[in-house]
Amino acid sequence: MRSLSVFNSISLDGYFVDANGDMSWAHRNDPEWNEFVAGNASGESVIVFGRVTYQMMAGWWPTPAALQSMPAVAERMNSLQKVVFSRTLDRVEWNNTTLVKEDPASAIRRLKQETGPDMVVLGSGTIIAQLADAGLIDGCQIALTPVVLGGGRSMFEGVRNRPRLKLRSSRAFANGNVFLWYERAA
Repeated sequence: MRSLSVFNSISLDGYFVDANGDMSWAHRNDPEWNEFVAGNASGESVIVFGRVTYQMMAGWWPTPAALQSMPAVAERMNSLQKVVFSRTLDRVEWNNTTLVKEDPASAIRRLKQETGPDMVVLGSGTIIAQLADAGLIDGCQIALTPVVLGGGRSMFEGVRNRPRLKLRSSRAFANGNVFLWYERAA
């Protein structure tokens, strides 16, 4: 069975986006961090988005600036299969993207039963909360970023069912980021 994980940066005060929905605070450009991110993005997976994150990512990764800034990550983001959940989009134009208009939990439950690469949700707090409540998230990769936002959104905002997780690994970086990888506890 395919697994579903989450990868997001969070601030020290627990937000994955600031009060304006911005995630640019999470980009800490240095060689050690960039090498780690490129290595983490090198595997085969299907990227899962909600509409807002999809539009933000589709507006950045295919650009010449993204290809110059982080070429390995941009190449992977542009070539990997992507799924976007939206009730309002009529079409998607980013390479290898499938638009899904059905309930995210039902669709992910079905996709997990199919053969194929594992899936990872980026950004997309509303989708994450729905999938967590449905018990469909198998792991969380969190980049804890040493910044205090003072407000924003939690990626698990509104979750009623509290998924139990255990720490699989962690790594501290010279730029102050701490990478935390959690798995679903048995």
